[in-house]
Amino acid sequence: MATTRIALIGGFAPRRCGIATFTADIHSALGIASNAIAIDIYAMKPAGARFQFDAAVTSTITENSLNSFVAAAAKINRSGADIVWLQHEFGLFGGPAGDLILELLERVAAPLIVTLHTVLPEPDADQLRVIQELVARAAKLIVMSEGAGRLLHTVYGADADQVVVIPHGVPDRPFGRTQEFKRKFGFDDRQVMMTFGLLSSGKGIETVIEALPAIVEKTPGTLYCIVGATHPNLLAREGEAYRERLQAQAKALGVADHILWRDAFLESDELLDLIEAADIYVTAYPGAAQATSGTLSYAVALGKAVISTPFAHALELLGDEHGILVPFNDSDAIAREVASLLDEPDRRLALQQRAYARGRDMLWSSFAAQSLRVIESVKIRRNLRHIHGPVGIEGLLRICDGTGILQHSIFTVPDRSHGYCVDDNARALMLMNRWGCETEPDRSRLASTFAAFVESAWNPESGEFRNFMGFDRKWLENAGSHDSCDRTIWALGATALEGNSAGMRRWARGLFDRTAQSAFGLTSPRATAFAMLGADYLLATETGHGLADRILNDGAMRLQALLDVHRRPVWLWFEPVLAYDNCRLSEAMIRAGLRSNRSDWTNSGLETLCWLFDIQIAPDGHFRPIGSESFGHAYQPPKPFDQQPVEIWAAIDAAAAAFDATGDPIWLTHAARAFEWFAGANDRGIAVACRASGSCHDGINPRGLNLNEGAESLLSFQLANCAIRDLLSLPE
Repeated sequence: MATTRIALIGGFAPRRCGIATFTADIHSALGIASNAIAIDIYAMKPAGARFQFDAAVTSTITENSLNSFVAAAAKINRSGADIVWLQHEFGLFGGPAGDLILELLERVAAPLIVTLHTVLPEPDADQLRVIQELVARAAKLIVMSEGAGRLLHTVYGADADQVVVIPHGVPDRPFGRTQEFKRKFGFDDRQVMMTFGLLSSGKGIETVIEALPAIVEKTPGTLYCIVGATHPNLLAREGEAYRERLQAQAKALGVADHILWRDAFLESDELLDLIEAADIYVTAYPGAAQATSGTLSYAVALGKAVISTPFAHALELLGDEHGILVPFNDSDAIAREVASLLDEPDRRLALQQRAYARGRDMLWSSFAAQSLRVIESVKIRRNLRHIHGPVGIEGLLRICDGTGILQHSIFTVPDRSHGYCVDDNARALMLMNRWGCETEPDRSRLASTFAAFVESAWNPESGEFRNFMGFDRKWLENAGSHDSCDRTIWALGATALEGNSAGMRRWARGLFDRTAQSAFGLTSPRATAFAMLGADYLLATETGHGLADRILNDGAMRLQALLDVHRRPVWLWFEPVLAYDNCRLSEAMIRAGLRSNRSDWTNSGLETLCWLFDIQIAPDGHFRPIGSESFGHAYQPPKPFDQQPVEIWAAIDAAAAAFDATGDPIWLTHAARAFEWFAGANDRGIAVACRASGSCHDGINPRGLNLNEGAESLLSFQLANCAIRDLLSLPE
């Protein structure tokens, strides 16, 4: 069995917090449960911390350090991690509501599992934003109570199949050793109550201390053990002032001699021994929002009689007479229930036995087994579908009508509300040039429809193409974007050369001559590249065509100037940022160099394309197109998501241009690798396109497929299929 590599992010020993303990317990439990798991621990480190992490830690991430999160993401990607598993708590990472963790997560490609240790019913704006972003990215969200799962659905919008409830893991110890451990700690003649965990005002300890006088009056030998160091955040803010207030309260009530303070973060074995010495465990959270309590889980698993306020986790864990629930902030109720249990040993023993029995379902071995099932459910399996060869046309026919091709679909249903655009109709016209005769009469009919749309898009008053048209056939603008205008010029040049009838070729040539002047003066590098590609096609029909020659040469000089300005030792690109259709810029330079016999332009195109392909190959060798989340980040490495089919078509066309320029078969390899992305050779191991219908999903996001099938995606797959067919001389 192949090893599954997990990047486990959380605290870790010797850091003293609940998340660190939990992460260490996961590491240990999974190691025992499976020898087919390799775990790389990425331990959160407080800024300025001087302690030495356990040797099991692969790397540390310093909270509040953006560079540290970015570096960890790069290391995770290089490691070939199959899964990223995050232990989430708001205060662990830095930034508003701990949002710095998102800087890491948006850069990693492996599927994400998140264990949410706090799920708030009434989050503030930052907390809501962070959890919703985690929901958008996570393949699975693990919570430890059904109540937390419901909150994820109702408050944060998680899908039902995204949420998994796995109770907090607990140790496996024998039942009934209370007296043995009382002797160990010198509690032989005492009735012992206990609360443990990092000391903070949200634990309700004041209420328990307030109940002590009534308890001691009935059972004078009662000892209340308050175990745990002051929470580090509270300690940083006010030192030990909170503990001192509690101690002053106990002294004022005359019960100071009945409280044992263990002001320390105990190692696991010592802590468990101390819990075993208790008769009753008390948790008195003052509100219902507490989603999960690891301390409560430990007390139940060790067979303690538990008295708790009815916060969400306690309601689930202690229901059906597995514990006793008392109202919030009600010291009288706590006193009555403690006194009753201490006075009735048989009742107390029965409650302890029921608690212990419930704890058997929560052992770390069970947690590990359930976690392994979650891991297996999201692990990528790249079983490629056969996708080379002829593809169907039903998907395209579904979103076309007498006006043109509709922009979007809701899953497979055409979405009329967004109407049409010249971008898609221009691409669709190019596709009709490349479909084979076996698609007649649909090919000719649709070619005329798309050409008519392009013709009507030209606005002679503005001297530009319009882009968006409503479903009512009314244009929504006087001029479209520069990119859409020059993409249309590209389609006209291609149709002038490849149109499937003489009449179609004459029409395209004529409209090119009337409209291509609009390509001058545009600012977008992609618009420049699109117009250059159209001009190159036109020059293939007529060497020396003046307008096309100017577009091609002026464009190449502009792109070369941009490259000279923006290139850096590790940044070989025409812009300071990456965007969509990146490969078209390199392709245009290669084509311009070949057409104009300018080896410097060709070399610039090849050099930039090599750089671009290098950063689009994942560590295990599959193609990873630059995701839209990368756009606009100056001189930054690309982020993996969202991945879109248009990048695949562009990569194959650019590789074809590079092969024409060099004859080097490496470009055939690059093209084939990119095309296999459609078949499942991608970051989610899932087929994006369907050969039988010729349809294609809208891309890959962190959770998997975008299940919509819009025009751009479908056309990109169809055109990529034609391009790979021609490049590799595959049968039609």
